[in-house]
Amino acid sequence: MTDSASGPITGAVLMDPGRPLVLVTGATGYIGGRLVPRLLAAGHRVRCLARNPERLEGRNWPGVEVVKGDVSDPVTLAPALEGVHQAYYLVHAMGDNSADFREKDLRQARIFALACAKAGVRRILYLGGLGDPGSKRSRHLASRQEVGEALASAGVPVVEFRAAVIVGSGSASFEMLRHLTERLPVMVTPRWVNTRCQPIGIRDVLAYLLEALEHPDLAGIFEIGGRDILDYRDMMLAYAEARDLRRIIIPMDVPFPRLSILWVDLVTPIPKALAGPLVDGMTTEVVVRDPKALSAFRVRPMAYREALALALQRLDEDAVETTWATSLAGEPEGRAFVGAHEGMLLERHHRHVKAPPEAVFRACCALGGEAGWPAGNWLWQLRGGLDRLTGGVGMRRGRRHPRNLRVGDPVDFWRVETVEPGHLLRLRAEMKLPGHAWLQFQVRPEGPGSRLEQTAFFEPHGLAGLLYWYSVLPFHRFIFPGMVRALKHQAEAGV
Repeated sequence: MTDSASGPITGAVLMDPGRPLVLVTGATGYIGGRLVPRLLAAGHRVRCLARNPERLEGRNWPGVEVVKGDVSDPVTLAPALEGVHQAYYLVHAMGDNSADFREKDLRQARIFALACAKAGVRRILYLGGLGDPGSKRSRHLASRQEVGEALASAGVPVVEFRAAVIVGSGSASFEMLRHLTERLPVMVTPRWVNTRCQPIGIRDVLAYLLEALEHPDLAGIFEIGGRDILDYRDMMLAYAEARDLRRIIIPMDVPFPRLSILWVDLVTPIPKALAGPLVDGMTTEVVVRDPKALSAFRVRPMAYREALALALQRLDEDAVETTWATSLAGEPEGRAFVGAHEGMLLERHHRHVKAPPEAVFRACCALGGEAGWPAGNWLWQLRGGLDRLTGGVGMRRGRRHPRNLRVGDPVDFWRVETVEPGHLLRLRAEMKLPGHAWLQFQVRPEGPGSRLEQTAFFEPHGLAGLLYWYSVLPFHRFIFPGMVRALKHQAEAGV
């Protein structure tokens, strides 16, 4: 435990079975994944609703009940909400490659609100977005506020927190500004860099969400923001100063606003489907107009530079709890590894490694991310670029940690499907393919060392799938043998 429920979690108190049950939706996401352990540390009984519960298998959340379901499916919501006293609504459709995310968000919120009313849920707690409802807002910010209204439409009281940019390691908006600043010494930017914003640290957001449970009779809209009001140019220059970088930012009128979205998609890990709403939101001023949250809650938000320093510290320590990429949708539900059977194409390579299984497995888990791929990295980059051009995830580099992996973590355009520490790592492809693909690493003791077996599986869909497989085989002959050799050398060298 730490001295703040919003700080890092190093332990947890025992849950009180007599306390009311709390439901968390969006537990695989950036906010929900950080809120759950803090609820546990405070002794709350927690149930999580997840479309894919397997993505939560790697979390050390003792006592948490995980229920499979979807906020848009009343059939699965009924058992998930049974006995629930309060429910956190932390899901949204932004970034799922859906062109109608606004309509989808609104539909899901209405379904969830009705289900909560039927189940007797006492209150819904929701994190939305800042922005003056009386002024022109971006589609993204308007959608976040419409969701708040929809959640209250069935009569269940709602606590709606409205926030601007969340400053924290792994947050989508923060990662976008961070990568733009890191990679571009000179930036010719659209005028939106002069838009005023009131960023808030992730710890303060979590503190508000957690403390809300202590005020069961509270309801309404609470605008929350950090201590400073800045524009996005100020935020990027402050980041540059913290990293000892010299940066020049030149705002100008951009004739085609969509160009800035494409540029963010190219330069940062944020995919176009997510960059679009984020950039669109930066054209709207987002500052706190009603400070009543400061009188209703004990939270005293920190300054931007303090939140920035904490985020950078977590990045430097490789201690990022969750990232924006952990919640992105991948393959359709129900697509799991099907093994080597008739119709499955595979390529397998193995090596004896003069290192213990733990060292070999550690090398496998370090693949991708900023470290790249040890064989044919430029080909991986090319494949990611082609994927992004066709609307896929691309090489999003959304790793939570450079060495440790858990189920559900993204690794470039792969998703961790199975982890058996020291023995098995299976990645499922999320790039656009005429079929389904997996990359698997198995490690077992062999003599004085280990045996590493690397297998690429592909389940083709029709003739297009077969043509795809045989067209990339020449590249496989270079990449996959080189990768297993590199992993062998890294493990033996203790890298």
